[in-house]
Amino acid sequence: MSDIQHWRKSSYSGDAANNCVELARTPDTVLLRESDEPQTVITMTPAALRALTRAVRAGRFDQLSR
Repeated sequence: MSDIQHWRKSSYSGDAANNCVELARTPDTVLLRESDEPQTVITMTPAALRALTRAVRAGRFDQLSR
């Protein structure tokens, strides 16, 4: 992961330092992590992140929070 430029905090995250989702890019992938567990990183392609974002916006995971 030495190709990471910098981690970017989600604009939807609160002001608390450990209450945010962060993203970073490498040449071929997108990295996703929770700021309170920075050692746990999910690696995906840009296309997979777009599909995940579309599914979340469409409410496909809403039943998980009930």
